[in-house]
Formats: sequence, structure tokens, C-alpha cells
Amino acid sequence: MAGAFLVAFLSALAPLAARLSEATLALPPCALCLWQRAPYWIGFALASVALLGFGRRWLLIGAGLCASASAFIAAFHLGVEFGWWPSPLAGCQVAAINPNLSLEEMMASLAPRPTKPCDEPAYLLPGFPLSMAGMNLIYGAGLAALAFTFARKEFR
Repeated sequence: MAGAFLVAFLSALAPLAARLSEATLALPPCALCLWQRAPYWIGFALASVALLGFGRRWLLIGAGLCASASAFIAAFHLGVEFGWWPSPLAGCQVAAINPNLSLEEMMASLAPRPTKPCDEPAYLLPGFPLSMAGMNLIYGAGLAALAFTFARKEFR
């Protein structure tokens, strides 16, 4: 039970910390940054359901796979940052949708160039040579290992 709670807490912590860094440090996310967050929310939901006790080991394995997926996206993002391969996305920060505007008006309001390309690393700590994508790779892999460890203990 404590393992499922810890996995749920840590799964929610990652995207919330990323959002906090955006708000407090003015670090705009690129599209790949945003993609890295979705698996954590799914992992949070799976680990939260595991708190109920039904199918806990399988739900923790699922949460671990979600953390692994985020780590995989982060590894891909690092490759884009290092210039090993191009980004498959435009890399723009997600634009806010205004339902009062027509599609043509929304398209005209977009910046002509991406505001945050995916190949431009975002650093949380100035001078620290690990980008946010690199930190997420480590965090996601660690969380996956933790979730798999708790799932293995459930088999006993």
C-alpha cells in the first residue's frame, strides 16, 4: 500500500514540478516537453487505483511502464537537443485556444517562428550541464525501477 502511494505521489510530482518551473522560472515548454508529462498522469491514475488493493501488482507494473514511456520520450528529446536527429514536431509552445476566434484568426495570431524549439535545451539550474529532458530521463527511469520493485514485492 505504501509503495502504491509513493509511486502515485512521485508520478504526480514530476509534471507538477515542471509546471511550477514554467511559472516561477519562465521556462517555456516545447512540444516534446509536454509529451513527457502525459505518461506521468496515467501512471498517477494507475498507482492511485492500486491503493484500493485490486490488481495492485499489475497496476504498479502499468505505472512503471508509464514512467518508462516518459523516460523514453526524454531520451528521444535529448537526441533532438544534441542534434542527433531532427524533431518530428514543429517544437512550438502550445498556443492558447480562444473559442471566440475563428480558425483563420487563431492561425494569424500564431508566431511566425516557434517560441521554444525542441532542439533548444531548457536548463533548470544555470551552469548545470543537465537539461530538463536529461533530468526527466533520470527521474522517469528511477520511478520506473521503483514501481517495478514494488510490483515484484506484490508477487510474494
